[in-house]
Amino acid sequence: MAKFNEIKPAFVIELGDLIDQAPTVEQEIAWLEEIDMIYAGLTCPRHYVLGNHCVATLTKEEFAQHSGASKKPHYSFDQNGVHFVVLDACYRSDGAPYGRNNADWKDANVPEAELEWLRKDLAATAGPVVVFAHQRLDEAAPHSVLNATAVRKVLEDSGKVLAVFQGHSHKNDYQEIQGIHYCTLVALIEGSGADNNGYAVLEVMPDRSLRLQGFRQQVDQKWAGKAG
Repeated sequence: MAKFNEIKPAFVIELGDLIDQAPTVEQEIAWLEEIDMIYAGLTCPRHYVLGNHCVATLTKEEFAQHSGASKKPHYSFDQNGVHFVVLDACYRSDGAPYGRNNADWKDANVPEAELEWLRKDLAATAGPVVVFAHQRLDEAAPHSVLNATAVRKVLEDSGKVLAVFQGHSHKNDYQEIQGIHYCTLVALIEGSGADNNGYAVLEVMPDRSLRLQGFRQQVDQKWAGKAG
């Protein structure tokens, strides 16, 4: 948070699993409120992506109630000429939302209602678009969203999406699929001490090129712009 307040980005977003799974609802809420107090120390707006750990013990409504998260876990917003989309894949194959220890982390899905919202949202914007997700939307089983192919088709059909930034597998990774960059960021904590930390600052340039400046364990990335 200190580094972000020094750099002063337009906003900060965490890509899910802000908390781990507690044995009780009361302990989980206490952990969430404790870490959210640190996150709230930003001097810029903050955003949240739901991770499977965020809504293992808690329901989605409880996570939003005890943090600064949006009440609707999938949403979009515009910033400095770029359209940003936050997706929620914390749904089982039968459509039930994660919560109260009811899900397997390998059974992550973006339900059809959310896909339809995504189609309409992308159609309504001029772009360019950057997408944020927790579970991976590229080819990375078992960490991928089970219907990732369907989600990617919606992104590809729009012709507006530059990149997807995701987490879940705790490692630096990158794939390009049909002209869209899929960048997996390293986990914020994977081992003790600040040297094992990892975070990044993204710049979206006027020519639609992207530059990711990584800190500590997060690697740098740079991609050329594309027409559209």
